[in-house]
Amino acid sequence: MKGKIIQFQRGKQIYTPRHFLVEAEGVKDRAAAEKMKGRNVEWKSPGGKIIKGQVSVAHGNKGLLRVIFEKGLPGQAITTEVDIK
Repeated sequence: MKGKIIQFQRGKQIYTPRHFLVEAEGVKDRAAAEKMKGRNVEWKSPGGKIIKGQVSVAHGNKGLLRVIFEKGLPGQAITTEVDIK
């Protein structure tokens, strides 16, 4: 399954560099997003390096997923695709 990185998880004055919001294909509501909890996610850099993460929880009511990666992704990762296993 494919997904798209939307943004860092952030607040008014702070952001968390390992937490990202991901929009998955075919997931349109919170109930469907909660079923995705625990799935593995992989982001592939343009240089070929793979950074792994895991879906932790649903974010909001429109089906976004909060993914925690093992280390932070660069800012260029926003709007790129990820693989959800």
